[in-house]
Parts: sequence; structure tokens; C-alpha cells
Amino acid sequence: MRENGPKRQVTGTLVKVLVHRRDDRGMSLEPFASRCVRAGEIHELVTTTHDDTAPGAVIDHVGFLGFAEIDRAGVIDRGDEVRIGSELVGTVLGFDACHFPNHYNILIHSTRTITGAEAALRPEQEVRFSGRW
Repeated sequence: MRENGPKRQVTGTLVKVLVHRRDDRGMSLEPFASRCVRAGEIHELVTTTHDDTAPGAVIDHVGFLGFAEIDRAGVIDRGDEVRIGSELVGTVLGFDACHFPNHYNILIHSTRTITGAEAALRPEQEVRFSGRW
């Protein structure tokens, strides 16, 4: 059964750059393949090489990119491409809610765990989540 059709792009602005990584983080993948985000919310962007999308999968190997404020509300789906500035960071793997309702950790599958410093990120860069339908 096909559930997803076209959607608008969710955009945001990087508000804080993070510079650390962990190999023992213990995040837990939420069972949801999508989350609605509202304008003004702030969520954390986290890279991982993990690729298992099973609910509850443990995510240990992570690189922290930073926090982004959502400028344009919408739906972020597993598989969405994530770009910061003009650079493709990876695709949304899923969500960890250990800090919710303060914020979600948006887990981004990448070929390697990268940090905000390694990606030369800076506050005020545009963040985009785009579906590929």
C-alpha cells in the first residue's frame, strides 16, 4: 500500500554548531517513519552510519552537527535528503525522542559520522529536508 505522495520542503536555520561524536550514545530509534515539525521548534541534527530502521534499534555511533530552528513547518520522513547550505549531508534514518518534548534528535544516515566542525558548519546556514517522490 502506497502512503506517501508529494510534499513541500521543510526548511530551517542552523542556530548552534556541535563539535563532538560518540561511539556509545545509546539512542533508540522511534517506531515512527515521520514526524510533523512546527515553525519555531528547534531540533538536533545527528549523523550516523547505522542503517537499521527497526523500532528501538540502538544507535551508538554518532556525530553531532548542531541544532536547527524550523522555519517552514511540514513533515519530515525517513529517507528525506538533508542539505545544509548546498551540501548533501545524508538521508533521514529516523528519530530519537530521549529529549522530547524539548527536541527530537533527527538521525541522518551518512557514509561516516561527521560533526558540525568537520563539515565547517556555521550558524545561520539554511537546512532543508526534501522528499524524493
